[in-house]
Amino acid sequence: MLKKTITYLFLIIGMTGAQAQSTRLIIRAKAKDAKFIGTGIGGAYIIVKNHLTGEILAKGLTSGASGNTDLIMKKPVSRWQSITDSTTAKFEANLSIAEPTFVDIEVLAPVNRKNAAVKASTQTWLIPGKDITGDGIVVEIPGLILDVLYPNTHEVIKSDTLKNAELKFRASLTLMCGCPISKAGVWNSDDIDIQAIVKKEGVLLQTAPLGLTGHTNIFEGKIKIKSAGNYELTIYAIDRKTGNTGVDKINFVIQ
Repeated sequence: MLKKTITYLFLIIGMTGAQAQSTRLIIRAKAKDAKFIGTGIGGAYIIVKNHLTGEILAKGLTSGASGNTDLIMKKPVSRWQSITDSTTAKFEANLSIAEPTFVDIEVLAPVNRKNAAVKASTQTWLIPGKDITGDGIVVEIPGLILDVLYPNTHEVIKSDTLKNAELKFRASLTLMCGCPISKAGVWNSDDIDIQAIVKKEGVLLQTAPLGLTGHTNIFEGKIKIKSAGNYELTIYAIDRKTGNTGVDKINFVIQ
């Protein structure tokens, strides 16, 4: 009886030790209707958590290139076809798990652009010893990165410096992966509605469109300034085909 008990205990110990296995997991963040979020734009911050316990199993930044434009954006993709290569941005975790584990995957991207960063998440089962590699788990990040370039935040502008009492304003607009927006380009400026909303002392004053300048990603518009005061400028952009949106807001003063 004692011999059987000892044998049984050794079997349990052996089985328990064998259950903890190394499991590779690749996660990528892909901008909606665009490419992967990698080193060039600052990366996406990834957190992998045990859904049941909340324990953080892995965390870190995606790194690598945004990917092949022709492969991702221009060519039809068939089932099982990869849209990544060895240089494409990813986060790779090597987890040690003892049993099938349900995990939460949280993505904040692009992590260095605080006014545009989006949090997206998904969930999946991880199986001990069964790697998820290749393209891996791809989490889509919607949106656009929009930055008001002029006026600057809380800039004081003398009214006598405004030619024809007009204030020109500029904004930079890119995809979440940093991909460029240009006339008739892969990401076509003609598909994007970009507008300014101007308030004075908290009251809506006017709206005005912005158009692409001679520079990639740079849009410009103008408004009439009739009086001094405290102004608020909100600029929004929406891609009419994809629904990607971006917003930035600043305040300035006219004296």
